[in-house]
Amino acid sequence: MANFTVIDEEFICEYCGNKVKKLGYSCRNHCPKCLHSKHVDKNPGDREETCHGELEPIGIEIDSKKGYVIIFKCKKCGMIRKNKSAIDDNMDIIIELSTKQY
Repeated sequence: MANFTVIDEEFICEYCGNKVKKLGYSCRNHCPKCLHSKHVDKNPGDREETCHGELEPIGIEIDSKKGYVIIFKCKKCGMIRKNKSAIDDNMDIIIELSTKQY
């Protein structure tokens, strides 16, 4: 696994405008309401990516250790990223994503 920089900060979702609070037990990297994110990291938490495109949730994987893993695709550069879902994520969207082929 690449270096992991712990950053758990509040932010305003650029996709839906939701004020996203700190996760409190790990690093928050996406909006729990719409599941969108922003392409800001090369390695988790480093904030070194210059793309800054919208990371759109396109699918779900189920991992026996991590649970639901959200698959994102950057709308600007096409990069695929994955991140474990958070306890307060919108389950309706997770279920919808689980029915899609990416």
